[in-house]
Amino acid sequence: MTSQLFAICFNATRPEDLARFWSGVLGRQVADGPDGDIALLPPDTDGFRIRFLPSREPKSGQNRAHFDLTSASPEEQRRTVARALELGGKHIDVGQLPEEGHVVLADPDGNEFCVIAAGNSFLAGTGFIGALACDGTQEVGYFWSKALRWPLVWDQDQETAIQSPNGGTKITWGGPPVAPKTGRNRLFFELAVPADADWDAEVDRLVSLGATRPDTGDADNGRVLMLDPDGNEFTVRKPR
Repeated sequence: MTSQLFAICFNATRPEDLARFWSGVLGRQVADGPDGDIALLPPDTDGFRIRFLPSREPKSGQNRAHFDLTSASPEEQRRTVARALELGGKHIDVGQLPEEGHVVLADPDGNEFCVIAAGNSFLAGTGFIGALACDGTQEVGYFWSKALRWPLVWDQDQETAIQSPNGGTKITWGGPPVAPKTGRNRLFFELAVPADADWDAEVDRLVSLGATRPDTGDADNGRVLMLDPDGNEFTVRKPR
């Protein structure tokens, strides 16, 4: 059986503070994570967790991935921005133009995210987290489509996007040029293998699709570290 997207993980210098911020912005419940960490639970059984893992590594450069939050109206966009600022977020400039309509913010740990203007047809029906927008190649979009068995919902001009067959958040890649990677990614995917699946066979399948296993020793806390074709870290949990 195919791996499932279990969580979007944040490497965080202040996990508790970051969990509190995102809980307030998203309206998600805070819970203890599976490894003594902090997590936000998904709104339904088809969604993914958001996990906050302790890290001493400071942020360097712009993240390769960020959340795009949707708005049903201009008033809702303003409310989301105001709530984020009250919780400790801040406005940042990443070169966006005023006519683009979205508001670019950073959370208390410096992670970028956008609050998208109402009427965005591409994110219609996706939910509050409309997309995890990634800096990445067409090849990596194809890889993740096959890895998760999520269909491509966009494939044009080397830009790609995938979405679960059950709907929800889209994952998008903006195509080249891809900014050089500096250090370990702050945001990364965590996959889970179903309890009745062959974990080793699934890891081999991911390798056959283009993933690699860095030489970092054995699985840590029941997970193995892997890299996708763009060199982005992700982990695969062993069944429990």
